[in-house]
Amino acid sequence: MLNPDLVILVCLGYVAILFAVAFAGDRRARRDPHGWLSSPLVYTLSISIYCTSWTFYGAVGSAARSGLEFVTIYLGPTIVFVGWWIFLRKLVTVGRIYHTTSIADLISARFGKDPALGALVTVIAVIAIAPYIALQLKALTSSFQVITFPAGAVEAANINLAPDYVTAFWVAAGLCLFSIVFGVRNIDVNERHHGVIAAIALEAVVKLVALVAVGIWVVFGLSETPGAVFENAPVSLTDPHDTFGTRWIVLCFLAGAAVICLPRQFQVTVVENSSESQLRTASWLFPLYLFLLCIFVTPIAVAGLNVLPEGSNPDLYVVTLPLDVDRDMLALLAFLGGFSSATSMVIVSSIALSTMISNHIVMPLALRLNLVPVARAQAVRSFILGARRASIVFIVFLGFVYFRLSGTSDALAAIGLISFCGVAQFLPSLVGGLFWRNATHGGALAGLAAGFALWAYTLFLPSLGSAFFMSQAMIEHGPWGIALLKPHALLGLEGMDPLVHAVFWSLFANIALFIGVSMVSEPTPLARYQSRLFVDVFRRQMENEFSILRRTARVVDLRRIADRILGPTEAMGLFAAKAPADRTTVASDELISLIEQRLAANVGAATARSLVSSVVSSETISVEELKRLADETEQIRAYSAELEKKSRQLEETASELARANEQLREIDAQKDEFLSQVSHEVRTPMTSIRSFSDVLLSNPGLEEDKQRRFLRIIQDESIRLTRLLDGILDLNRMGTGEADWETGWIDPETAIDLAMESCEALARSAGVSLERTARSRNVVVLGNRDRLAQVFINLVSNAIKYNTGTDPRVTVSASVRDGLYEARVRDNGPGIPEAERERIFAKFSRGPTPRQQGTGLGLAISRQIVEQLGGTLALTDSDAGGAEFVVTLRAEKATAPADDP
Repeated sequence: MLNPDLVILVCLGYVAILFAVAFAGDRRARRDPHGWLSSPLVYTLSISIYCTSWTFYGAVGSAARSGLEFVTIYLGPTIVFVGWWIFLRKLVTVGRIYHTTSIADLISARFGKDPALGALVTVIAVIAIAPYIALQLKALTSSFQVITFPAGAVEAANINLAPDYVTAFWVAAGLCLFSIVFGVRNIDVNERHHGVIAAIALEAVVKLVALVAVGIWVVFGLSETPGAVFENAPVSLTDPHDTFGTRWIVLCFLAGAAVICLPRQFQVTVVENSSESQLRTASWLFPLYLFLLCIFVTPIAVAGLNVLPEGSNPDLYVVTLPLDVDRDMLALLAFLGGFSSATSMVIVSSIALSTMISNHIVMPLALRLNLVPVARAQAVRSFILGARRASIVFIVFLGFVYFRLSGTSDALAAIGLISFCGVAQFLPSLVGGLFWRNATHGGALAGLAAGFALWAYTLFLPSLGSAFFMSQAMIEHGPWGIALLKPHALLGLEGMDPLVHAVFWSLFANIALFIGVSMVSEPTPLARYQSRLFVDVFRRQMENEFSILRRTARVVDLRRIADRILGPTEAMGLFAAKAPADRTTVASDELISLIEQRLAANVGAATARSLVSSVVSSETISVEELKRLADETEQIRAYSAELEKKSRQLEETASELARANEQLREIDAQKDEFLSQVSHEVRTPMTSIRSFSDVLLSNPGLEEDKQRRFLRIIQDESIRLTRLLDGILDLNRMGTGEADWETGWIDPETAIDLAMESCEALARSAGVSLERTARSRNVVVLGNRDRLAQVFINLVSNAIKYNTGTDPRVTVSASVRDGLYEARVRDNGPGIPEAERERIFAKFSRGPTPRQQGTGLGLAISRQIVEQLGGTLALTDSDAGGAEFVVTLRAEKATAPADDP
């Protein structure tokens, strides 16, 4: 027995080391993203997360119970990785090129970015992984109970100890904390989790060292000679000819499928992959790692059967053997190995599944129900991160609930096989999607739904016994006593192992429907194009979606979506890099596809497509491109599909025309109001000019002082009239993308100073206190000083005119944050109602109760000027209770005197 406090202290110290390694890994990766943390060795060690407490504890238990059946756990993945050139290479290449975020994202993207398919894969994965997480909690709590049992480990292994749910709960809470801290800090899930991977690699080394150490001690220390270990080995190990039957083949298949389809394996193998060289090294190093783990399983199992009393739990031989002969430190090392195996699996599984839940369930529902905050970009990103963190808690404690319901059930290996069979349902869609061009999303949906339902009915629900949904009578006699519906003998297929029975029925239905429905259904043009990209990935790595998609969207609308999801800094960089000289308001196909690709890295392909489609006014698919890529039959099908799509578009056009007609009526009304306002604004100065010129002409002998005063009035009114006409012309030119001013690197503070000087007189006459607070030194922005000053004059003068507070104040400040220059104009007036916040930026619109009347062009002109300069103009709530306008521009450190364009 080991002191429980000592074991807990060692575990806490070990977890502290993992935290330190993860923290150091993140910091080093930020300095050198392509350093040793991206090496093939670390990548391979992260793949060894496949070896959970099932392979650490359960493999020995499986060997003691069923002989060489345990070899299938290692043989299946070995076959997949040794033959990596056949399937794994293509899977990883597709994931790397098309920025896949999860197995749900890849399957959804392959079949036309179908959101329903991604959601179904996510639901299956979450339910299928619950038993596997429960397995880890069961292994951890059982090994802890045994190693700290007062009467000794052997006695603990011989009695049926009640599951320790309290310990399991706190272990689950700790795993949630680690996963959240190091796995969910950024919404870009294509960003490598270097800290987590570094910790997982360390745990891979610990569990290998622990199992090998116990194995070497058993072979060379426990027995007089190495050969003596096998003297009393059971027949199932020395004469295993009865082992290699149908169940053995099925287990080998499930293990091979699991190393691809388990969300955690897809995460480390596909999402975390950065080069083919990593996979090439893993193709031989990972099988070698599995061999080193496997080689000592049989000696430990035989020694346990020979040395320990009959009835001892075989799953815990790795720990109880050293404890039986007072090798406490070796037992503690073995416990740490099992601890590493379990924790690493739960951490990566929860991270991978949280991404799937957020991208394919939470975000689509939130967008459909308008639950996503739109006020600030940071609010959207916080919403996504919060959804992923909450998903981690949900996933881990779903496993805890399964453990609570089935804590006294079968051996570790049996629990793990339930999950293996569940995730194997992804394999037909995955393999078919990468190799069969004619596979459709209807076939994938039908196959996955049927396979999942049969897996749940024949294996998952019966594993819970009478605790959930199925009573023991239903399991033995079928629902309502119908023998043909017995979960373990469906349609009268009796005499089969329950696992083999479940695999047969679930995959048979899955594959049959996948092929059958695909053959009778027609893929959409987008799905057909996606299939070509995936199936021919090695020939078409450089092709982009905009080579076939023709979409129309405004740059401003795309920019707002990018700001909300990617953040202002990244969004501004994307637009500046891809369209620095493009002053048009319509985005190119390349820019639209680039934005969709970057959004997909954060919220998944299906959600990204929905977001972009919400601002795309029209979308067509090039029939010529499809015809060029297909054979004669495919040409006819593609053309037919396009005609059908055109027919639907014609129907939609009628409703769009009705909406456009209504908009024209609104615009016509706005035009009348605008003309009325402009007429009034033009008539006033023209009246003054005419009146005073008549006075001058009719009184040639007028005093010189009066002549000068009248001429000054005529000049001022002429300037006012010119400014009004210039504003209208500027608005028209910027609306058509024809702005012709020069730009250069300028000091934005000079533009603010100029605006403050221009508005001083207006502020004094209105009784408004005009203040300048924080400044930003030594920074330049790409712009035009006069135009930028025009923006600030409009904002400051508006703040003065519309500030009707009792102690009116207008404050102007500036700062630099994350490479962005932010100028803020804040007032303490009545503010702007939520419903009016977007309307006031429209042409001809004015806010309520101004001190002076205007044409309603100032904010519209200001926003277009800022957007032409590559920035944003937004309205937020002021801390003082009024309104706050924020101008954001990309900033650089000033290294020389700025130009004055």
